[in-house]
Order: sequence, then C-alpha cells, then structure tokens
Amino acid sequence: MTDASAFTLDRRDLIGIEGLSAPEITGLLDLAEEFVVLNRQIEKKRTTLRGRTQINLFFEASTRTQSSFEIAGKRLGADVMNMSVGNSSVKKGETLIDTAMTLNAMHPDLLVVRHQSSGAVALLARKVDCCVINAGDGAHEHPTQALLDALTIRRNKGPITGLVVAICGDVLHSRVARSNILLLHTLGAQVRVVAPSTLLPAGIQHFPVEVHRSMESGLEGADIVMMLRLQRERMAGSFIPSVKEYFHYYGLDEAKLKRAKPDALVMHPGPMNRGVEIDSAVADGAQSLIREQVEMGVAVRMAVLDALARKLPNA
Repeated sequence: MTDASAFTLDRRDLIGIEGLSAPEITGLLDLAEEFVVLNRQIEKKRTTLRGRTQINLFFEASTRTQSSFEIAGKRLGADVMNMSVGNSSVKKGETLIDTAMTLNAMHPDLLVVRHQSSGAVALLARKVDCCVINAGDGAHEHPTQALLDALTIRRNKGPITGLVVAICGDVLHSRVARSNILLLHTLGAQVRVVAPSTLLPAGIQHFPVEVHRSMESGLEGADIVMMLRLQRERMAGSFIPSVKEYFHYYGLDEAKLKRAKPDALVMHPGPMNRGVEIDSAVADGAQSLIREQVEMGVAVRMAVLDALARKLPNA
C-alpha cells in the first residue's frame, strides 16, 4: 500500500477512469481503506472539507450514488446541497452551460454531476472553476463505481493482477462496464465481457477484453462474476426477444455460477432486477458481495472528495 495520508491526485477533476495510472488508482483505493475503518466507528466525522461547499447535481434519478456522495461529503465536514434537476428542467446544449455558469457564480468547491448524455460532465467541467466529479454520464463512464468495485474485489481477493473477471449482461448501454474494463485492465486483471451480440457495443474488439457470447464459456474459471442491469430505459428498439428468454440464457443462477471457480464471488452495481439478470438465491447467497459494494461506495467517494480537495486553493 502507498502512504494514503500523503497521496494527491494530480488533476482537478475526475471525469473518468480513462487516463488514470495504476499508481493513481491504487492511491485512491488505499485512501478509501482508511475511510472504511472510519465508517465502522461510532464517530464517523472528519473536518477535512470544513468550509467547503459540495453540490450534487443529478439530471438523472439516483438512489445509491447520490445518497453515498451526500453521506461522504457530510462525513468529511462539507456543506452539501442536493439538486435533483430531472429531465424536464434541463436539456442538452445551452441550458446545461447556463446551469454551469449559474452554479459557478455561487463559488462551490466540489461539483458532483450525473447526466443522461455522454460527455455532458466533461463539457460542464470546462465551464466551472471548481472540482468536478463524474457520477455517471450516459453510456460513457462511472468512475467511482469502478473504484468501489475494485476496492471490494481487492478486500476479498487480494491483488487484482491476474484475476479473471467476467462482466456479463447489457454491456452496450453500461457506463459501469466501460469504467470497470479500463480500471481492471490497468491493474492487470484478465477481463471478459459476456453478452448476446445485440448487447455488445460496436468496436468491442478494440477494448482489452475477451468477448464471449455464452455464459457457459464466459464464466469458465472466473474469479469474479459481475452482472450488469438490463437498461431497458436506454433501449430504443428490441434488443432481446423477451425478459424470460434473456434470463434463461444470460441470467445468473446457481447452475451457471458453477462454471466459475468454486470460490468465485458475485457482484452487481445495482439496482438489481431479480429474475432478469440475477436469481435471488445468488444475489443473497454466500458468494455475493453486493451489500459490501454499497458500503465501499461511501468510502471510495470520501477518498475521491478528499483527494481532489487537496488541490483546491487554501487546501
């Protein structure tokens, strides 16, 4: 492990995993480990961000991500404001820029943004003076989800180098899949994607992954099985014949899980569609890390807020 207390992230914003080096990722994970310990104590508060203002700007509905960023900011002592804008209030283009300029005039220190359009967070970051953290933009990236997944894996499996990780399901519409592929590859894992052809993005062969179109081959010998939510709200057309057939071939149940290693662990970024991409017996079983992922989410977001705030003026 690195010296987490001395770690600094040499950038103003966290827009994606792309561009992060292995030492930067490891530094964030080591810092998050400190916050895991803190969060399990009775006294969970620090004054690291005292006097700082954090705005959570969510153009898409969110439960886990928004609430964990709110808790993370408050535990670090920041003044936190939540803005759930919704699709009806703010669209793409000029309105987004107007929103950025309005918020910038309020002099926030940290801006956490989720938007339905890929690239919107990067655009907004160019218009404000504060640190910007991407909490998910379209089908592009969700960096803190990948970081919390990596922390969960590392705490249960040790070093990520050499592990076989199978990412299964709706890869086409998943920002979680993209961020995890980039992060896990950077840390030396062997990454597989498992999905029907209709749910694989164009150009997937250019990513550092093995492509499998059946769960039987994709899960063979896997250390980690990471299921993805079927994102029907992003689908403009018919990508699967039916939910029942999709679960039959690509839903994770106990029979399919037996293809992986006996000590394989199961993950899911949430929210889960039980009986669609994962069976309840697996989701709630002994091999599941899903609840631990939620806990790691707060620690990782505390680490990201802390690391970026160290570069702020008067830090």
